Amino acid sequence: MSKGETPKQPKPKGNARDDRLKQALKANLARRKAQARVRDVEKPRQNEDDDV
Repeated sequence: MSKGETPKQPKPKGNARDDRLKQALKANLARRKAQARVRDVEKPRQNEDDDV
């Protein structure tokens, strides 16, 4: 190395991909939780009806 040159840092190659995958995973999880909540509300409670 010459005087005044700084060693080059390797560019992070997978960061953009990792960030995109993290965002997709978070969105997917949020969507699945919302779907589960809707199914839970719509499901009739059979246990209460069976005791009558």
